[in-house]
Amino acid sequence: MPRYQPPIRDFIFLFYELFEINKRNGSIFSEYTRDIIEPILTEAGKIASNIILPSSVIGDKEGCKLNEGKVKTPNGFKEAFEHIVSGEWPSLNCDPKYGGQGIPLTIATAVGEFFGSANVALYIYHVLSHGVYSTIKAHGTEKQKQDFLPNLVNSSWTGTMNLTEPQCGTDLGLIRTKAVLTEKGDYKISGQKIWISAGDHDLSENIIHLVLAKIPGSPSGVKGISLFIVPKFLIDKDKKFGLRNNVSVGKLENKMGIHGNATCVMDYDEATGYLLGPKNKGLSCMFTMMNEARHAVGMQGLSQAEIAYQYATQFSKERIQGTPLKNNTQNSIAEPTIICHPDVRRMLLDQKSFIEGARAFAIWSSILIDDANHSSDEDAKGLVSLLIPIFKAFLSDKGFEYTVLAQQVLGGAGYIEDSQMSQFVRDSRIAMIYEGTNGIQAIDLVARKLSASGGKYLMSLITEINEFINDSQNNETLLNEFILPLKSAVTDLESSIDYFLNNGLTEPNNALAGATDFLHLFGHVILGYLWSQIAKKALFKLNENSDVEFFEAKLITGKFYMKRSLPETKVRLARVLAGQNSVMELNQDLF
Repeated sequence: MPRYQPPIRDFIFLFYELFEINKRNGSIFSEYTRDIIEPILTEAGKIASNIILPSSVIGDKEGCKLNEGKVKTPNGFKEAFEHIVSGEWPSLNCDPKYGGQGIPLTIATAVGEFFGSANVALYIYHVLSHGVYSTIKAHGTEKQKQDFLPNLVNSSWTGTMNLTEPQCGTDLGLIRTKAVLTEKGDYKISGQKIWISAGDHDLSENIIHLVLAKIPGSPSGVKGISLFIVPKFLIDKDKKFGLRNNVSVGKLENKMGIHGNATCVMDYDEATGYLLGPKNKGLSCMFTMMNEARHAVGMQGLSQAEIAYQYATQFSKERIQGTPLKNNTQNSIAEPTIICHPDVRRMLLDQKSFIEGARAFAIWSSILIDDANHSSDEDAKGLVSLLIPIFKAFLSDKGFEYTVLAQQVLGGAGYIEDSQMSQFVRDSRIAMIYEGTNGIQAIDLVARKLSASGGKYLMSLITEINEFINDSQNNETLLNEFILPLKSAVTDLESSIDYFLNNGLTEPNNALAGATDFLHLFGHVILGYLWSQIAKKALFKLNENSDVEFFEAKLITGKFYMKRSLPETKVRLARVLAGQNSVMELNQDLF
């Protein structure tokens, strides 16, 4: 079984040395100094390693069970869940008005990575509940907020989102679930939803479902979708439990991974629901939860890559294999562990350089989300909107890729179920699919986000990166190893944008055919930009002789990314420039 060491030092570096969050002018971070946050991260790390991690393998082997309409989670899940709740960890990033702690998302993101690495199937219950909290807080009436938010914050109630139906996934305009207004002013919800994560379980007293449905007479398509709050148990005027609502589990899905999370078919048989937000604006209201969930799914890709990398590293330092080699000091190694072999080191550095760059992306994006949520900063909101599809898709695509690479380090042992590495591979795969498949994220990026506000936020980001490049010319190591490769990658990004402008507007398939490659190109540019910032800070710290081992490792890892991963922008650009012909020419009957 793998051992998990929470990357606390890396988060401290990102918070207080790279992004210097507590020095930001007028910032919500000003009171969150290192002496306050480091103990929080340390305690969260202990819970992840000692309490949550042991439940992960049990959850994978046992899965959830459906018996007489009730779902039972695996052994150990309830105890781990209650331990998390008793420490008030789910309320970190919730409004104190409803019992939360008011800590910024940026700090909660670190805790989320720890808990996600330790047991992602368990952590999803909390992630979805926070999304329901955020959506009701953003769009609910004052009564709805008072009725539902306190119990969501304290986790006595949990939540889900119900979008998909048997006949529709991405195209939600096809949903058939109906909501009929009653004389009391509530609605009767009837229909079936599928693939509902955390749809039923034994972890909380009540489950609050957010359900997309159509009111009879509403416009067709997505313009006629409304959003409803549908509790598992109804509440009376004193906010006490009332009757069981007419919502039930039709089936428990048998899935490839995240076995400890109950993925359900949900049947609504004239269940009582309450309109959330305006009529026919349900999809826009639900996007509050969707965007939060997409950021969380990107974190899922990162968290699974991290636990898999740690396991692969541990294995590579213990597994003796191969003939005696020479190390970098030319001393003979009598019994070489496999980490001595160049190809194994390549695989580990591929993982390490992605993970640490992606973690910087996670904190940078979280800072922007905090800025957007706690101010009227439209630029922050626009940049977040641009980055979310990249964050979700790039981190989940690469997270899966590098989790598989970690499995490869173990060789045959990684293919054996008892090693648990195959669980990490299976658990990470879903992140590329749910909350909008990664292909849809790429289309959203190319078709909507690039041109938002006349391309203002796209050009603002490119300008920011180019200004950093221009301001970083003085240090020769930084220039040659980081700035020049970054400049080349930005040129590739600009060339792909020019292609879309010249060829994609009149013939959209030229853009759509290259959308996924463009998203990956953009993702590499962002990580290259962040690695260059990390390197600049590392060189400064090394000049001060500060934490030499840590910052030397940062510099070496960053160099690897710039030399071995960032050049992928060249391949991605070539695919973008190939346009639609290479993918659309073949007649569909010939597939």
